[in-house]
Amino acid sequence: MILAAAIDRVDVANYVDALFDVFVILIIVRIILGWVQMFRPIPYIMPLRATVGFVEESVDPYLNIFRRWIPPLGGPGMGLDLSPMIGLLLLFLIQGPIVNAIAG
Repeated sequence: MILAAAIDRVDVANYVDALFDVFVILIIVRIILGWVQMFRPIPYIMPLRATVGFVEESVDPYLNIFRRWIPPLGGPGMGLDLSPMIGLLLLFLIQGPIVNAIAG
């Protein structure tokens, strides 16, 4: 007897919800990396640099959308970057409706 598992809308909605959560975590990690890099450069250790590069390449294209419209407060360099906060706020606002629309 072979049991076939069917994927329904709720499974897809849970998957999309998990993707949103992973992206939020990546943005938070990017914020922490920005603070660390501001005070101390990250050494060039291959696995560490690969991890930092993955986080930056995953999150920065999304955050650059907001950086075009909202410059850092206090000027470039040591300014306060508000783009992660705006990006997180937008993700939190659209996560619920999108997941609910998929779940039906």
